[in-house]
Amino acid sequence: MKRIVSIWIMVLAITMAATAQGNRTKFATDMYQAKHEMIIEELGLTQTQQKQFMPLYEQMEREIYQVNRNARALASEVEKKKNPTDRDYEAAASALSRTRVQEGEIESKYFEKFSKILSKKQLFQLKQAEMKFTREMLSKKKNKDNTGKKK
Repeated sequence: MKRIVSIWIMVLAITMAATAQGNRTKFATDMYQAKHEMIIEELGLTQTQQKQFMPLYEQMEREIYQVNRNARALASEVEKKKNPTDRDYEAAASALSRTRVQEGEIESKYFEKFSKILSKKQLFQLKQAEMKFTREMLSKKKNKDNTGKKK
């Protein structure tokens, strides 16, 4: 659950930062590349493991991204309506709530695939690396926000 919240926060942070820069695609690509490099380093992946693992990991990220994107699109549609109905609100809220369940299902599916490539220790380190990346990104954003404020 903490990982899902962390990923959600990371996606929001990436989106906010990308919008501010005005170059969403490049920024997102750079963020994912940095995350992947950190994972490779933290897990100590061999070349063979990298070739097997990273495409699967990227596919998992795309699936999770799509689930969140679909839910956000539905919520955005409701926000744009002049007079949304209770049914509209319920559908959007339900879609947003289901994202966490869907993310967990996607992660479980890929965990089994990852376990055929990574050692038990590396599976554990993967979760640690993802959390570390999220913490570092949030810390950088916080520091960036604080440097722009007058004291």
